[in-house]
Amino acid sequence: MTSRFFALLLLAIAGVGHAAEIDRRIAVTIDDLPWARLDEIQPPDLQARHQALLDQLKQANVPVVGFVNENKLEVGGVVQPQRVQMLRDWLDAGYQLGNHTWSHMDLNAEGVEAFQQDFLRGERVLRPLLAERGQVPVWMRHPYLRAGRTAQDRARMDGFFAEHGYRIAPVTVDNGEWVWAFAYANVLNEQADTPAREVVLRQLRRGYVPYMLNKLDYYEAQSVTLLGYALPQVWLMHANELNAATFAELVAATQRRGYRFVSLGEAMQDPAYARGTTGYDGRYGPSWLHRWAMAEKRPKTFYAGEPEVPAWVKKLAKVDYE
Repeated sequence: MTSRFFALLLLAIAGVGHAAEIDRRIAVTIDDLPWARLDEIQPPDLQARHQALLDQLKQANVPVVGFVNENKLEVGGVVQPQRVQMLRDWLDAGYQLGNHTWSHMDLNAEGVEAFQQDFLRGERVLRPLLAERGQVPVWMRHPYLRAGRTAQDRARMDGFFAEHGYRIAPVTVDNGEWVWAFAYANVLNEQADTPAREVVLRQLRRGYVPYMLNKLDYYEAQSVTLLGYALPQVWLMHANELNAATFAELVAATQRRGYRFVSLGEAMQDPAYARGTTGYDGRYGPSWLHRWAMAEKRPKTFYAGEPEVPAWVKKLAKVDYE
């Protein structure tokens, strides 16, 4: 039984109706701006890849919130105007920008006080940049989706974010997109530009979109089982070479699934998001759907069947986890 069939079967059991009647909505968020693994790229290539991603976003024509790590704006501690311009390009294209901390800090590893300092350091450029356009930062994204090991830490962070005018951007469709992207960038950066390299890149592009759709199907089914309906989802991606080659194709394939792309703000209007980050006290960063399931003490079988990144992709990515 395919994950897609399983999702539709669950929707029917839940009484939501036929597939054509399901209200499928999804918001796109893109992390690690201005660019993931930025310092591994030569400057001319960086600009070309950045422009390729913006071209893909324009072609897809969907709302996007991008999350900034301001340490990537610096070289030797000095902010680089060319990299700030990359953020202006996102704003010029009509996209929102949010705070992803200065250094991509792990809250669970470093603790509340260090994280708060790093977070505020991460708006030194962003806040005045948005002010130029009469805007203020609204969204924050936890690096690694790690939101605090205890209820007390999470409550302290909730108060901190509210004090500074931020809302937490959750992730429901978690995925190993970053592993595929590491593989794609490694092939681009380390292999000679030959027909053999293009064969591998094509294999990665062709495998990536179905993988992401399978993840979407899985979390749709999880939503129906947990909530009784198809939650407006929040998708996690990154600013990288793979999305610079495939984003528009992925969006089109998702739309053929019956999804409408909406703003993060619209998705967050669903009452399920009022549950916040409750339910998970571990060191990692699972989907918000899985956090909520843990809060309800769902059995281990609830989490079974999540699609995995193939071993050959992990090998190219030089990682053994996802």
